[in-house]
Amino acid sequence: MNKPLTVTIPHQLGREEAKRRLVTGIGQARGYLETVASRIEEQWTGDRLDFHLVALAQAVSGRIDVLDDRVEMEVQLPWALGLLANKIKDRVQRQGTLMLEKKS
Repeated sequence: MNKPLTVTIPHQLGREEAKRRLVTGIGQARGYLETVASRIEEQWTGDRLDFHLVALAQAVSGRIDVLDDRVEMEVQLPWALGLLANKIKDRVQRQGTLMLEKKS
């Protein structure tokens, strides 16, 4: 089993605003994912999102925790996608940062 992919994205928005932006951003991403995913499940419990998706015969699951000053994400990747973990991490970090950038 691979080590989980972890991403921490700092922010200065406060928990509520960060969660609001993530909910919006994840909704948009869901639209893109539905074109390749056979199953997408997500469940918010307080400030934690648990998710599971199956895309291109690969199952991915994980969690996102929204905290006052950062968002922490942990994803369990299947072996095949684990080979691309660094590229996936970079993309998630970049997209997450864009969602959480403070607009002036």
